[in-house]
Amino acid sequence: MCGIVGYIGNKDAYPIIINGLKRLEYRGYDSAGIALLSKDLRVYKKKGKVSDLESFLEDKDISGNIGIGHTRWATHGEPNDINAHPHSSMNGLFTLIHNGIIENYSRLKRRLEDRGYTFISQTDTEVLVNLIEYIYIKGSVSAEIAVRLALTKVVGAFGVVIMCKDEPDKLIAARKGSPLVIGIGDGEYLLASDATPIIEHTKSVIYMNDNDIAVIQKDSLSLKTLSNELLTPKIQQLDLEIDEIEKGGYEHYMLKEIFEQPRSIQDTFRGRVSLERKEITLGGLYEVLPKIIEAKRIIIVGCGTSWHAGLVGEYLIEEFARIPVEVEYASEFRYRNPIIYKDDVVIAISQSGETADTLAAIQMAKDCGAMVIGICNVVGSSIPRATHAGVYTHAGPEIGVASTKAFTAQVTVLTMMAILIGQKKGFIKDEDYNVLIEDLIDIPTKIEYILKNSELIEDISALYKNANNFLYLGRGFFFPVALEGALKLKEISYIHAEGYPAAEMKHGPIALIDEKMPIVVIATQDKTYEKIVSNIQEVKARKGIVIAIVTEGDTTIRDMADHVIEVPNCNEAFAPLLTVIPLQLLSYYIAVLRGCNVDQPRNLAKSVTVE
Repeated sequence: MCGIVGYIGNKDAYPIIINGLKRLEYRGYDSAGIALLSKDLRVYKKKGKVSDLESFLEDKDISGNIGIGHTRWATHGEPNDINAHPHSSMNGLFTLIHNGIIENYSRLKRRLEDRGYTFISQTDTEVLVNLIEYIYIKGSVSAEIAVRLALTKVVGAFGVVIMCKDEPDKLIAARKGSPLVIGIGDGEYLLASDATPIIEHTKSVIYMNDNDIAVIQKDSLSLKTLSNELLTPKIQQLDLEIDEIEKGGYEHYMLKEIFEQPRSIQDTFRGRVSLERKEITLGGLYEVLPKIIEAKRIIIVGCGTSWHAGLVGEYLIEEFARIPVEVEYASEFRYRNPIIYKDDVVIAISQSGETADTLAAIQMAKDCGAMVIGICNVVGSSIPRATHAGVYTHAGPEIGVASTKAFTAQVTVLTMMAILIGQKKGFIKDEDYNVLIEDLIDIPTKIEYILKNSELIEDISALYKNANNFLYLGRGFFFPVALEGALKLKEISYIHAEGYPAAEMKHGPIALIDEKMPIVVIATQDKTYEKIVSNIQEVKARKGIVIAIVTEGDTTIRDMADHVIEVPNCNEAFAPLLTVIPLQLLSYYIAVLRGCNVDQPRNLAKSVTVE
């Protein structure tokens, strides 16, 4: 969940590492640190932002052509200077940065304490760096061998980059369950937990696999397995431009990404949906499509926003393809001994492609013989490599912690899948298939219309920025949208919010409603419209404040709601792609007006790569 940057080459390491850490700020963190090596090894670290570390380093020696840097999201030990990374071993021979969790650190720590080691931090990482040093001294082995032997004794996940004082011309990196990418430059190498710090320097990268270890010098790289089998590095080219990870004139990344959705949705179906040929083609599913069509059950797994996208997918697949769907939190699925059949199809959804719980759920499904499909945004990430087949969303980099364009891209992929499977199974007639394709292609233009009228949403936000609670209501396709709207508000404004099926309001939440409670109701024209009108009347009878998302031209709800936000008319199955946009904007404007850090909300990380 943290950020890693490393550099070895002929240039000054510090500016490359510090700028790389800034690129990784979006991942979420509470402290930052850096280690630099020239004639000696210097470690500097500070609680707070990268800017706090920069200020701390203004009068320090920052020379050196080799270095490592880290932004920490606390797991073991509170956020402070001592617990920040990098961590050094007791005798100062090794310095290490680490993403992940060492699950057996307590047992390893006791054994090291019995052998005379002392610890100054509360972290599991300090245990690992001391274990490496102990093996190095006790066994009189090389740094590489000490790292390999130490990692064979570790239970848990790790992405590590290590410096050895006795071998000052190299970096050693290893991964298991936590991403690492190596950038290849001209007489230099870079390391990072994702590609964003690397793109400024090179587009040639190696994505490390689980149980890989790399020994890197400025003019050479050796890649092996932890069991010492030599590997041939697979060099790939990044499909990423620097302007994609800049704000582009917007105040926040989140706002930029909300306004990018017409383009990101278009990019998601570009080359896959043809108006001329009237067909949907998902090349990543070509070989497995027959098995999906014959599936008796589909299980969708995901976490957070991806889980909400999966819920929309459940409605879509059951509506169009008539296949039973179950949607599971990956974090619960992996631990509750689920029943998985060999003819099940499991769809795993993740923006980053590195979500630890989702990766574990994938492995469980594969162990049971099920076919696993991935829906992911990041090319080269772990989930696309772990699944049997899949579809990239092509939403582009999402820097804001609160996911926006990734959600609509995921829903777009699930929409294409549902329509394609339904057509192949004969549940969608050719003329209806053509109309659905036309309607889907029109969605980006309709989102542009909503975005052009964002000032109204900003005005509404100003009225309710100090509310303590919000309730979001929706029926059918819009229940998952209500959940997503509530999550966005919680994430970035810290206002308590709940999403509920509108029909369930009478079974508890109605007790919360009073004249101070804003109720956001998704109430566009669909088969449940009359029912949702009744729900609004029930809210108004209890003096609740109604903010309604309605179909353009609606007069019935306008007469009873306190505020209405219009969206263009569309097929009700596609309406989640439209109705979620005002909810994203509402949460954004409220958070800004409350003075919250929109792109880096407290306690959150972009990629949850630990349990």
